[in-house]
Parts: sequence; structure tokens; C-alpha cells
Amino acid sequence: MKTSISRILLLPALCFVVSCKKHVTSNNSGWQAYAGSKEGNRYSSDDRINKTNVNQLKIAWIYSSGDKDSANRSQNQCNPIIVNGVLYGTSPKLKLFALDAATGQQKWVFDPAKQPGAKGDDPMAYYKVCRGVVYWESESGDNKRIFYSAGSKTYAVDAESGQPINDFGKGGYIDLTEDLGRKTSSFVSGTTPGVIYKSLLIVGTRVAESEDAAPGHIRAYDVLTGKLKWIFHTIPHPSEKGFETWPDSTAWKRLGAANSWAGMALDEKRGIVYVPTGSIGGDFYGGNRKGTDLYANCLLALDAATGKYIWHYQVVHHDLWDRDLPANPNLVTLKRNGKTIDAVAQITKHGYIFVFDRTNGQPVFPIEEKPVPQNALPGEHPWPTQPIPSLPEPFARQHFGPEDVTDLNPETHKEMLEKYSKVKYNTMFAPPSKDGDWIFPGFDGGGEWGGAAVDPETKIMYISNTELPWAQVMIDVPKNTDDHSLQGVGHNIYNKYCISCHGPELKGNGTAYPSLVNLSKKYNEQQVSQIIANGRNMMPSFKQIPADEKKALLAFVLKLPESPSTAKELAKEPASSPSTTSNPIPYTMNGYNRFLDKDGYPGIKPPWGCLDAVDLSSGKLLWKVPLGEYPELTKKAIPITGTELYGGPLVTKGGLIFVAATKDEKIRAFDKLTGKELWEAKLPAAGYATPATYTIDGKQFVVIACGGGKSGTKSGDSYVCFSLGNK
Repeated sequence: MKTSISRILLLPALCFVVSCKKHVTSNNSGWQAYAGSKEGNRYSSDDRINKTNVNQLKIAWIYSSGDKDSANRSQNQCNPIIVNGVLYGTSPKLKLFALDAATGQQKWVFDPAKQPGAKGDDPMAYYKVCRGVVYWESESGDNKRIFYSAGSKTYAVDAESGQPINDFGKGGYIDLTEDLGRKTSSFVSGTTPGVIYKSLLIVGTRVAESEDAAPGHIRAYDVLTGKLKWIFHTIPHPSEKGFETWPDSTAWKRLGAANSWAGMALDEKRGIVYVPTGSIGGDFYGGNRKGTDLYANCLLALDAATGKYIWHYQVVHHDLWDRDLPANPNLVTLKRNGKTIDAVAQITKHGYIFVFDRTNGQPVFPIEEKPVPQNALPGEHPWPTQPIPSLPEPFARQHFGPEDVTDLNPETHKEMLEKYSKVKYNTMFAPPSKDGDWIFPGFDGGGEWGGAAVDPETKIMYISNTELPWAQVMIDVPKNTDDHSLQGVGHNIYNKYCISCHGPELKGNGTAYPSLVNLSKKYNEQQVSQIIANGRNMMPSFKQIPADEKKALLAFVLKLPESPSTAKELAKEPASSPSTTSNPIPYTMNGYNRFLDKDGYPGIKPPWGCLDAVDLSSGKLLWKVPLGEYPELTKKAIPITGTELYGGPLVTKGGLIFVAATKDEKIRAFDKLTGKELWEAKLPAAGYATPATYTIDGKQFVVIACGGGKSGTKSGDSYVCFSLGNK
């Protein structure tokens, strides 16, 4: 069954609804937290939509915020929540809104750009992503709040009026750049929502991935006042557990990251919060951070009331491959060998699932520390082993050899085989090298931020899985030139901040990392200055760059003529000229390089994106089906290939899995037992988000944010909601 909404898109924007009839919101079952619940399982007990009637789904309503930014490929990755018949979500410009969840009618909008202290311009030009919001209500029911982040500010907003709670934090918000134990000028943002435990809002952050990254500590704030109540240092301080594992006793002072950007899960009964973390900054060379790097790349179990350590497990030691834990963990109860185990399951970018007893961190299935290659760059000390679970079976392919190179046609196969042969290593956990190695699954997974869905009745986990290789090739950080002109100094600054994404020749790589060659034909000096300060698309803000360094960088990337006064100033005051000290990191990556052919298709044999089902009780991979298609390839009788995926699935008691996530701009429903596709609908833009489902007055709805913008796809600003039309 295919549903088209193209005719509806011709109607005026802002808000289109099928019916404006007033309704009663009693008997509502909602999707009241990010990922559906604090357990993080993306599961719904609603079964009104099921395998027998899913092909009758129709559009119930469409809401459009009207604020997509096509020129900058805006996105919207929000998994909205539904409480008491009200849907709370965010827009591409990080506005928070409330809708009548039955009709799509707008109740209110909160715009962070219009709040006191905002400068009137875009408050968060970089990576406009808010993947969800948090709801809190007092026991008396007279205080209802939405917490959400726009950049480095986490706001408290009245859930009924949309007005800021001015006595919370600093006039309505907390500043995530503060309360980190040291001052930082580096990028800090909230992208994935935290969790509420009693009167505490527990949050993580997204930070930079370079060696100047901010600390990624986990923090809890009072929901009423916004005051910091506890902090867990993810790079342990002196006297804290784990500090003794760091050979350098000053690491906690100078290093950053080990942050939790992917979301959390909460065992509310036990009062334990489970927190996945990412790598230490910078990502690909660890000569300045010897050891295993605790608590990076860990699943942490913390006392939700105090932040005190309970247990941890590190899934990657001394990460050199950007193997952040990419999604919130899932809480599930399993039976193994006649014993009932309350477990926590964590998916990874490299296609594994780690399962632990959530009370003590003991693995449910054996995990082996396996030796890994040690042929590293000078100064690097890879950890000699990495943990590999015996079960569950990997949900992503684990090997990329020459036999796996694409064979769409003989010409493409030959071209890509030549490209493949230029990268030397294809073994997982081969240390980064100048000869290069294949990261497979790639830097964007395997498993990614869309997360996994778990059916608590069957104990089956469902994952949207991308199987695309990326090449990791290291180069020497270019030495600073002796050219003391403004452009010469700017070249050194470029090598310090920009080379790992845009490359040594400024050519970039694809839409995410655009070429800077001939940049002056697209932007003037003021525009580029604003981009450096605010960031754009995948580029973070570089507000921390000193004014003189920024001036030199602009001269280099725009090829600006050097005025006599500038040259005289540099010659007169060399000490105050832009920094030309050597970068302490001797190696960097030559760019983020997806393995794509000349037509933009992955250079590996399909499937390129899959929906996978794994039985968490037995550990067995039950099935894999391609997810997404390229119609032009299907017309050539090429079997469905799948596409690169961004967004997670939801599973229902009605026997269905709903998932969008594909480049072909569709949402689909699958039989959760067999993986058979039962329904699809075309969306106005790609749904790079996780759907939500809820029931009002006996009618079940499924809604998806359609933000697009990634992987070269068009941007959108709509939420599309489906229902059966009748109770």
C-alpha cells in the first residue's frame, strides 16, 4: 500500500489538518519520553494498528513549521513526545512547539532566538539538532515543564503556555558550557535529551572531537531551580575511581570529551541511570592519552540520585577509530539458563550488541579480549586487546575484502577495486596509519543515534544498520611555514583547525565536508567570519579561535590581498601575530572519506542499509532485510539495495515495526516476526528520525519528523501523522 502526500504539499505551509473538530483527550496512551520510555526501548503496547489493517493507514494531519533552511541543508531529527493529548517537538530552527496530537493544530511555539540575551541572529547555526525533549510534572500536577536544548542552552518551558520558566537557572535556562570544572571556549551543545529521575534532570552533551574538546562530564540539575546537584567526571579526577588507570596524572586537566551525546536509559525502580560515552578528543591519534582512556567508550551505571559510580564496561579500549557508543542502551528482562536477568543491552557502531546484568555489570554472554594489530604510528600505543562478545551475533558485516567490492557493472567494479587496493588494511582495530585502513562498518555505523527497538514480550531487538565502508588514512600534520604573511600564517591556522575535514588541498569530501576552493566566489569576508563563529551544517562553531588567528584564516581561505598596514603590523608585533606554534598532535586524518563510486553509490556489494532482528535471549541474528532503495537501480532489475540510514525503528504489540531513516524519503511498516514489508508511504522529505506512536480516544497514530538534509537530500520542516481513519 503506497500513500502519496505530494498533493497536500501544494497547500499553504504552517499547518494543514484533516479536521479541526474539537476532541476529548481522555483515555490517551502516549509516547511520553524520548525513545518511548525511560527504558529506551522504542516499544508501544498499542495494537490498534496491526498486520491486518496497516495497509489502510492514511494521513491524519501534517504540521509544518515553515522554517526549513534549504541553502544550509537544515535537518530535524526529533523523536517527539506525546503527553495528555499534546505533542511536543522541535523544528529545524530549534523552536519548541506544542500541537493538539489528534489534529495537528498548533497550541504554542517557543523561539529561543527571541529570548532575552539572544543576539537576534541565529542562536545555533551549527548542527541544528535537537533529537527530543523531556517532560516533568509535579506531584500536585500544577507544575508542568518541558526541558530541551538549543545549542549550549537547556531551557525550561511551561508545558501549557510555552512561556519560559524565568526562575529556572539563568532566567529560564542552564548554560551547558558552565559547571564543567574548568572554563572552556570549545563547542558544547545538547542534542539528545536527558532523563528525569524524581526532581533531577540528568544530561549529557555533544562536544568537539578535536584535541581541544571540552570535558564531557555527566551532570544532574534540579528541575525547579536549575542548580547543579551532582557531576560525574568521565575523565576521573584525583582520588576518584579510575584515576589510577591514567599513566598521565594531568590528563583530567587537559583532555576533553568522553561525553554522552547519544542518550541514556533509566531503571527508575532501582534508581540507576545507564550512560553510554564516546571517545577522548582527538579521535584518531592517542599518543598524548596513553592507557585505556577511562571512562571513554564505556557503558556507565550511576546512582541517579547522587551520580556515584556503580559499575562500568569499556567496549573499546584506547579508541582510535571514533567508536563512540552511538545510542541509548535498552533495558530488558531476559531468561538465561533458567535464571531471570534484568539486563541492559548496548548497540555499537561496529555492529555488536553488549548485554549485561544491569545490577552488577556482569556480561550475560561471554566477552573475549582478543589480540588486535599493533603496527602503529610513532608515538602511538594501541591497547593490545579489544572486547568481542561471543553473542549476540553481530548485526552488521564484520569484514570488507576485495571480494566484497561493488559489482553493479564491470566498469564500476574495476574503478572501485583500484580505489580499494590503495588502502592497505582491512582488519577491524588496525591502528590508523599512513597506508590507510578500512573502517567497516563506517564512522556512522553499524548502529547509530537512531538506536534500537526492543519488544519486551519476545525479547527481540530491531536495529536500522548502515553497512558502508569509510577510508581512514593518516597524514603528517603539515609543519608551519616560515611565511609570515597573513595568508602564510592563515595556512598554519587552517592546518590546526580545518585540515581533518576539508583536507590538505581544501577540496573537502562530499556535501558534509564541502570544498573550500574558490570560496570567495560564494561568500564574502563577513559571511565566512560568521560561519567560523557560528558553524554551519556539520561544521561546529570555532568561537574559540582568537581574533588574530581568525583574521589570518580568513585571508588564507578567501585569498584576500594583504594590505601594507597588516604586513607592517605583523612585522612590528610578531608576538601578537597569529599563533604559529607546532600542533602537539603530529598526525591527522586526511578527511572523512566514504567509499562511494562516481555516481554516489556505496562501493561495497549490497545491502547498504538493513533492518535487522536479533533475539536477545538466544543471541541469534534472526533476519536482515534491505531498508530503502534507489528507484533507478530497481528499474534496472537490481534487487533492493538499502540506503545509508539515519533514524531508528519503533516496534509495537500489533506485530509491526515502523521505520523511516532512508534516503528515498519513505516510511515503512514491516512484520516484526518475518521482516516482510507490509506498507510504505512517501514523505515530503527524508524522515531522518525515529517515529512515535500514541492513542487518543481509541485511535492510534504514528508520526514522523521529516527534516531531510543529510547525505545530499533535500531539507524539510514537516511532521506527518498517519492513522486508520476510524476507531
